[in-house]
Amino acid sequence: MRVIIVGCGRVGARVAAALDAQGEHVTVIDIAARAFNRLPPNFGGETVRGNGTDEDVMRSAGAEQADLVMALTEGDNRNALAAQVAKHTFGAPRVIAKINDPLRGEAYRALGLETICRTTMLGDALVVAAIEGAEATNGFVEAATAQPLRGAPPPGSLADEEAKAALRSGEGTEAEANIVQPGDGQGGL
Repeated sequence: MRVIIVGCGRVGARVAAALDAQGEHVTVIDIAARAFNRLPPNFGGETVRGNGTDEDVMRSAGAEQADLVMALTEGDNRNALAAQVAKHTFGAPRVIAKINDPLRGEAYRALGLETICRTTMLGDALVVAAIEGAEATNGFVEAATAQPLRGAPPPGSLADEEAKAALRSGEGTEAEANIVQPGDGQGGL
């Protein structure tokens, strides 16, 4: 499968690396050359520096032969425009646009684009996690890997020794307390 990914941020780089590792032909487009540093050293795909909303850039990335185009930049408008160029200008059979605004997502789906809305996904996962626990979210919310410490530090630990030393240094001294009542220090009677 020939895949073009517009945007080499954290999401784009992760998807590109995973698809490349599965043997897919991947081309990544990004405006910033340093964005390609997010790709792993063994990335076997291609990189194209340019704007994924530009027809010439998409053409040079092979949009005419793409089976799938994913628009994964940080901007809803850029993603929608890049997806529409891929779908309507180059006839890409499948186009997925990352959209943050759920209302825009609905509108873009009506234009024939597949969308992924992380706002909706995150909200839904958090509701499930709140009601049923992290384990019920199929990995969208990750459960803690350790229990938080409660009470006294474990015996023999550095924290335990420091606590004992602090207690020893304070032995035999009395603490002073100043009691402040409402109205103290405000002049008056």
